[in-house]
Amino acid sequence: MKIMAINGSPRKNGNTAALLGKTLEGAASLGADTEMVNLYDLDFKGCTSCFACKLKNGPSYGKCALKDDLTPILEKVDTIHALVLGSPVYFGDVTGEMRSFLERLFFPYLAYSKDYRSIFPGKLKTAFIYTMNAKEESFKERAYDKWTGKNESLMSWFFGNCESLFSFNTLQFDDYSLYVSDMFDTEEKLARHREVFPQDLEKSFRLGQRLARKN
Repeated sequence: MKIMAINGSPRKNGNTAALLGKTLEGAASLGADTEMVNLYDLDFKGCTSCFACKLKNGPSYGKCALKDDLTPILEKVDTIHALVLGSPVYFGDVTGEMRSFLERLFFPYLAYSKDYRSIFPGKLKTAFIYTMNAKEESFKERAYDKWTGKNESLMSWFFGNCESLFSFNTLQFDDYSLYVSDMFDTEEKLARHREVFPQDLEKSFRLGQRLARKN
């Protein structure tokens, strides 16, 4: 069992990375081989609309033809058993690097055929982890459930299944007094990080175990 995590955050030791790390830890506890990829370490672009992945009998049919740091990562997707993606929410969406990754991940597997199908070879367990400043009660008010639900639907459509995990009202700074940040209740943030974030870590650990199970 091979499981790969994709960190779409610029921080290697932030909330998103911590949750992804716990997911991999949970998978490893059941014997899975795990790997973490930090997108901000890679030099790559989003889809350039070259359509080489759609060319009849072409050498790159069903595969992204771009050659950059993302190429070996995308090649591994065909060989792993589970894929978990993680991103903080920036301006109501995933980070730019994660969005570019998703373009490169999805488009080659989309067949421009009458049945408009996924040509991914087989099934892949997938999950998406989101971290955000938003509180849980404002999640639907801001329509975050719409676009995260669309991501889950796309992942399920391409690969067979997907589940989402959300971490709300996360801590951004170690010392809020150093930043212009009076829109936040610092004590509430700190308390939630002490009391609730460990629960999110435990949820991530259990997510990793679910991804590692063969059933």
